Amino acid sequence: MKIDAKSHQMRYTEIPLPQAVVHYCAQYGIQHVIISAGSRNAPLTNGFVENPFFTTYSVVDERAAAFFALGIAQQLSTPVALVCTSGSALLNYYPAVAEAFYSEIPLVILSADRMPHRIDIGDGQTIQQEGVFGPHLVGAATLKPDVSHATDALLASNKQPYFSANPTKKEIEELQQKHQTHNIKELQRIFTLSATAKGPVHVNIPMEEPLYGMTSTPIAFPPAPVLKTTAFDSDYKALLSAWKKAKRKMILVGVSSPNPELASLLETLLQDPSVVVLTEKTSNFSHPNAVAAIDCLMAPLELEQRGSEKELQPDLLLTLGGMIVSKKIKFFLRKHQALAHFHIDQTKANDTFYFLSKHINAPAEKTLKVLAEVAPSKSDYQAKILLRYRNYLKKGNAYLSKIPFSDLRAFDLITQSLPQNTHLQVANSSPIRYMQLFDLPKGTEVFCNRGTAGIDGSTATAMGAAQTNPKQMVLVTGDLSFFYDINGLWHNYIPNHVRIIVINNQGGGIFRILPGEKDSPKYDTYFETIHGRNACNMAKAFGFGYTRVHSNWRLKRALRRFFNPSNHPKILEICTPRKINDTVLLDYFKAMANVKNK
Repeated sequence: MKIDAKSHQMRYTEIPLPQAVVHYCAQYGIQHVIISAGSRNAPLTNGFVENPFFTTYSVVDERAAAFFALGIAQQLSTPVALVCTSGSALLNYYPAVAEAFYSEIPLVILSADRMPHRIDIGDGQTIQQEGVFGPHLVGAATLKPDVSHATDALLASNKQPYFSANPTKKEIEELQQKHQTHNIKELQRIFTLSATAKGPVHVNIPMEEPLYGMTSTPIAFPPAPVLKTTAFDSDYKALLSAWKKAKRKMILVGVSSPNPELASLLETLLQDPSVVVLTEKTSNFSHPNAVAAIDCLMAPLELEQRGSEKELQPDLLLTLGGMIVSKKIKFFLRKHQALAHFHIDQTKANDTFYFLSKHINAPAEKTLKVLAEVAPSKSDYQAKILLRYRNYLKKGNAYLSKIPFSDLRAFDLITQSLPQNTHLQVANSSPIRYMQLFDLPKGTEVFCNRGTAGIDGSTATAMGAAQTNPKQMVLVTGDLSFFYDINGLWHNYIPNHVRIIVINNQGGGIFRILPGEKDSPKYDTYFETIHGRNACNMAKAFGFGYTRVHSNWRLKRALRRFFNPSNHPKILEICTPRKINDTVLLDYFKAMANVKNK
């Protein structure tokens, strides 16, 4: 919701603390605010909605609201605020908070709270809110309550720790000023952290009733200090030394936002025959001389079992970006370790492969620019790997032309049919792993919640992301992920250009690929979780156009029309045979390796 600034007379909550919170959110440029309904957060809600600087959204389900906010922040790479009432409402933010922490996405959680002396005395919707997100934050602010607001209610409690029975007006004013000074410093500190550190912060805001009073006279708060530029690591000696010596250099690119400068530098490094670049769809980088489907290299390599794995082992591993999807490359690099591993990231370095040598705390572009100036090495490393990889793909394509209708065939047809310049959101588990296997049209931007890699929140994240990315948004999701996150559609902000593709194989199909007992009552109920549902009524309930298909030719026909402009968003449900998907996928890798089924 956006208020017209020209015709609007600004009003402010009369309670000093929430007025300060709203003021400094504006000062620090936190424009997008997602609000979930409640009473204790009324001063914050009124403050944000009344201020034309903010774009506000109403999302009732706090879990969905948090992922919705995550989607906006994912696209903007700037902090987005969440506002909720006190009590259990706050706990529903936790899945998205954890995702934001591990995906390094800035969220600002603003939780309304009861006064400290009202906690754990039997009042409803009171829990221990401070510290509730544990280690999954980059920072938190502990604010002190106003004592000048609702002072009589404060003094009525025998547990309030602030005053004797009959404080003077001067005592109240002095303590209020002391608390307000503390709160301003805390707000400036936490909002500075939010603007400079990548991740979620939590601000807990205690307030006493009455909550709905408004005023046209704002409090004069001191201006926010100017943000300082973050210092970066500029010591590349160890990396340059290792880079110059290595004859087999592997660059592995994890989750990254679309970045033309980074893509250009990677292209330059690929001119070095000693460099192999492995990418994932979530890296948002592709090149003819890069390995774009890692599992199409690693899976057949494993199956061949003839010692050829050693050809891929690097002397030097350079990683950048976020989480890696492929389990196979993780297992390989843990077993066949390089002499050195350098990770480039402006916040942290995960020792994913158990031999991290150095964390280079600097922008990837800056670091790769230094490496691009080094003369190429004489090596056949890239040529050998690309030859093997392309041979595998050739055999795999021959296999794909013969397969029956299945998950693998559905993803093959979807990726061929996507329009160019699509904003693609992909749910976790099977969808993101299948998506890795196929090329995407030019200009496709790919996003996925790989921080925790959970199936929860994919739909809500996609709907949030669609608010600020003008491209046509396509969400590809599995049935369990879609049904699990159906409240991600329970709001009024779904653009008509949104398209959702649900791969419905009637359960958790990925469990058929994993080791374990199959087709028993226990497996069907507790692992694959066969459900017998479809998305037809859900599509109707939320105002989506809906198509369901069960075959190759129907899917091809549906995809020809699915992405066309319309006056409503659309859902395409692809119902695949439950029991053959695992076999079709595993046989795909066997075909690449020329391994015959027993």
